[in-house]
Amino acid sequence: MICRLCRARIDEAFIDLGETPLSNALVDERDAGKREPAYPLRAYVCGTCWLVQVPEVQPPETIFGNYVYFSSYSTTWLEHVTRFAREAMERFALSRASLVIEIASNDGHLLRSFAHAGIGVLGIEPARNIAEAATQAGIPTEVAFFGSATATRLADSGTRADLVVGNNVLAHVPDTHDFAEGLRIVLKADGVISLEFPHVLRMLERGEFDTIYHEHFSYFSLATAARLLSEHGLEVFDAEELPTHGGSLRVLAAHRGRRAAGSRPSAIIEQERAAGLTTMEPYRRFAARAEATKRDLLAFFERCKSENRTVAGYGAPAKATTLLNYCGIGPAKLPYTVDRSPHKQGKYVPGVRVPIAAPAKLLETKPDYVLVLPWNIKEEIAEQMAVVKTWGGRFVVPIPKVALL
Repeated sequence: MICRLCRARIDEAFIDLGETPLSNALVDERDAGKREPAYPLRAYVCGTCWLVQVPEVQPPETIFGNYVYFSSYSTTWLEHVTRFAREAMERFALSRASLVIEIASNDGHLLRSFAHAGIGVLGIEPARNIAEAATQAGIPTEVAFFGSATATRLADSGTRADLVVGNNVLAHVPDTHDFAEGLRIVLKADGVISLEFPHVLRMLERGEFDTIYHEHFSYFSLATAARLLSEHGLEVFDAEELPTHGGSLRVLAAHRGRRAAGSRPSAIIEQERAAGLTTMEPYRRFAARAEATKRDLLAFFERCKSENRTVAGYGAPAKATTLLNYCGIGPAKLPYTVDRSPHKQGKYVPGVRVPIAAPAKLLETKPDYVLVLPWNIKEEIAEQMAVVKTWGGRFVVPIPKVALL
């Protein structure tokens, strides 16, 4: 494949996770007897610029045109974006004269915090069903994929942003340069860009192989993100590590020369270099970690079977599709999983066809173990479902290693 950042040729994958359906293509009951398409899931790293990436097997219009992920069903995430909005309003002196644009704005929950403060907002969301939910909640939302064409149309109409927010969208963009150029075009001269994305350093260190799925086209370090932005006249002036999604980065950027850079970006890039991200070693270790997790998880299920212990799942995130398909865990091992989102209930996890029910089913069946598939919010789930402990049930996480909570 050709690298999305530097255009070098990449020939060898560093991890092969087998044949997997699109992670969020949950299966309806009426289609339960049909087999959906599956695609090779392999991750590559460019030996020139060291961007980690997955080949594009379907265009974004197919993947994101109708989406089942609504961000407002995670309490942890809602608290995170509310705190960010409060801090951004103060740090960047946003006022009623300001405009905040969020790219991949989902159901508009982040923008609500700005709107409640009287600040102008605009969401850009490619999934029509989710954009409609945001609009109905009072958040102006355009149904569009963001890139240079969308940005030019907005700028030509006089719409430029004081703050552009892109949370967990950079990984979903196949044309990274078109996206970065769009950021440059739609940003006011003194505006700020805030991007959050899973930090590839933490993904590799913690063996988070289920973060890899077809909807994630690229996995960024700060060094690769800074290079991409720099090639479009944008400069990183601050960055920080976040606990979200198993370890993320928040990167703040502006037009080149507009803001003085602090010390944190260079410190994080040095940390990446010291961890060997510009060598093949951490990528080879990552593949071995995935194999070890698969063995340990299958061994856990075998122990449960021999001890007549029952297991159910909690959550149906995108990462569950990768984990369960790679490990070969279907209904025979995991009879069902539950999810708070009514948009997922009554459907099946792609490939393995594990049924997705409402959380109340846990109380009906009282499993001995609950496998937490969105392990990145395990504390939230353990607190919300503390009732599991009343019958002696235990929570289990698969990542970074199979362990009881």
